Amino acid sequence: MAAPKKAQEQSVQYAQQHLANERTYLAWIRTAISITGVGFLTTSLHFTIKISTDHFINTAAIILGIFACIVGIITGVMASIQYSRKRKEIQEGLFIPSNHSIIFVSILFSLLVFMIFTYLSFLLFM
Repeated sequence: MAAPKKAQEQSVQYAQQHLANERTYLAWIRTAISITGVGFLTTSLHFTIKISTDHFINTAAIILGIFACIVGIITGVMASIQYSRKRKEIQEGLFIPSNHSIIFVSILFSLLVFMIFTYLSFLLFM
């Protein structure tokens, strides 16, 4: 009987950290959904409005949409992995910063923003 009581006390002790971990996870999931939405929006607007008939720009719009979806999926997967790691770390009373995943997602997001600006510059100057 002592073991479940001790586990329950530890759960209550770290409840605030677990709730913060869940909020962070949900924020990352919202970010992943938004990034994926940008990909769908860009591609669908490009072809719905028929912004350009140039084959190169049409291909760029498709690549941009696919890349945004991939970045969104990777962000969601990384968020899930980080949530699980942080949950385990909280239970063990550890704190290990998650620098690598944040840097990786930031690089992917920066590439996506660069691709969006490149796409827009092709639209404006072609």
